Amino acid sequence: MVSSGERYTYALDENDIPTQWYNVIPDLPEPPPPPLHPGTREPVGPDDLAPLFPVALIEQEVSMQSYIDIPGEVIDVYRLWRPSPLIRARRLEKFLDTPAKIFFKYEGVSPAGSHKPNTAVPQAYYNHAEGVTRLTTETGAGQWGTSLAFATAQYGMECEIWQVRSSYDQKPSRRTMMQVYGATLHPSPSDLTEAGRSVLAEHPDSPGSLGIAISEAVEAAVSRADTRYALGSVLNHVLLHQTVIGEEALRQLGMAEEVPDIIVGCTGGGSNFGGLSFPFLREKLAGKMNPTIRCVEPAACPSLTRGEYRYDFGDAIGMTPLMKMHTLGHGFIPDPIHAGGLRYHGMSPLVSHIHELGLAEAEAIGQLECFTAALTFARTQGIVPAPEPTHALAAAIREANRCKESGESKVILTALCGHGHLDMGAYESFLSGEMTDLDFPEEQLREAMSQVPVMA
Repeated sequence: MVSSGERYTYALDENDIPTQWYNVIPDLPEPPPPPLHPGTREPVGPDDLAPLFPVALIEQEVSMQSYIDIPGEVIDVYRLWRPSPLIRARRLEKFLDTPAKIFFKYEGVSPAGSHKPNTAVPQAYYNHAEGVTRLTTETGAGQWGTSLAFATAQYGMECEIWQVRSSYDQKPSRRTMMQVYGATLHPSPSDLTEAGRSVLAEHPDSPGSLGIAISEAVEAAVSRADTRYALGSVLNHVLLHQTVIGEEALRQLGMAEEVPDIIVGCTGGGSNFGGLSFPFLREKLAGKMNPTIRCVEPAACPSLTRGEYRYDFGDAIGMTPLMKMHTLGHGFIPDPIHAGGLRYHGMSPLVSHIHELGLAEAEAIGQLECFTAALTFARTQGIVPAPEPTHALAAAIREANRCKESGESKVILTALCGHGHLDMGAYESFLSGEMTDLDFPEEQLREAMSQVPVMA
C-alpha cells in the first residue's frame, strides 16, 4: 500500500501565480514561417488582423520578447483557480506496478473545468480594454466556449458561440453551462452565416468541424464594428497565455525535487500541449534538462502523424490567413469522436514548427485505448478525465508500462487539462460497448488535401 507519509499534492501559494507569460519563439533555433494573406500570399501585417483581434493581442502574436507581463486585472481573475495543483499519481503507479513516477498538472479546478480560461480571460480583458462589447468564437467539446462565456461575463460583454454539431448533440449539459454564463449558442454548421449555409447545401446532415465553426464565427465577427473574434487554440498568443501551466509545474516539480524525463500532452490545436511543455522546452534548450517531449493526438484526426506540413487555411471556407502547419486539409471533417476538442484539421503553426525542428515527437492513439486509460485513472486517482486528456493519460500509461519492463524509474509529466463531469455520454458509450475505434478516412483526406493551396 501507499504509505500515509508519502506526498501526493504540490501546491503553490496564491501569491505564486506567474506574473509573466513565456514566449518560446526567441529561444528557437529558427523562427516559424509567417502567416500569409489569403489573397496576396504575402505575410500578413497588423492591419490584416485588426478586424479580428485587438492591438495588444496582435502585438503578442508577433512578439519577439521572451516574457510578456500579465496585467494585474487578469491575475485578479486567475486567482479564482490559480495556481493549480501538481499531483503525484501514486495510486495509479501502484496499480500499474511501475517504477515510473507519474505527475499530472490538474487544470480541471478552473470555473470552466479546463485549462481554457487561462487564455479566455486575457482575450476578453484586452478586447474590453479597446471598447469591444461582443466576442464570437467556435467550440468543439465546449470547454473553450464555456471558458470564453465565463470570461466575457467578468467584463460585461456579449458572447456568441458556434458549437460543432456533433458535440452540440452529444453534450447538452455543456450547452447549458455556456448559457448559464450568458452566451448565445448555435450548432455549426448553421443557417445564420454564408459559410454555414454553403456547407448545409452540400451536406445537410454534416456533423460539423472546428474548421467550419471557425468560418462561421469569423464571418459573424467581421460583420459588426463592435465585435471581434476569439480563438481558443492554434495561434501564438493563445499558446503564450497557457504557459502559466508549465511555469507553475516547473516550480512544483522543484518542490518535489524531480526533473521530468518525458512530457506528454494531448494535442488538437496545441494550446494545452504548448502551455505545459514550452517552459520545459526553454530549460531543455538552455541545457538544464533533457526531457522527451511528446504530442499525443487522436487516431481519427492525426494532423501531426499523418498530415502534411504546408500552408493551409485555418478554417473550412478559406477566410483566415494561410498558416504553415501540419494539416489534414481544411476540407477534412473528422469522424465524430468523443474528444470533440481535438477534432481540428490542422495543428498550431508553432507546435508544427517545433515538431519539424525535431524538438517534439508525436503519436496517435485510438479512443478505445484512451477511455480504457481514463477508467484506470478514475478508479485509482478518483478524477474522471475529459475525453481530450485521456490521450495523454494513455500515452503516460504506455510509458509507465515500458518502465515496468525495463526497470527504469522515469519521471513522467502530463497535464490533465480538464475533468469529464459533463462528458458522461462518452463514458456511457464506452461502458455499454457501443464505442468503436473510428477508422482514419484516407479517401476523405486525399479529397481534402486536393483543395489545399499549393505554395511556391
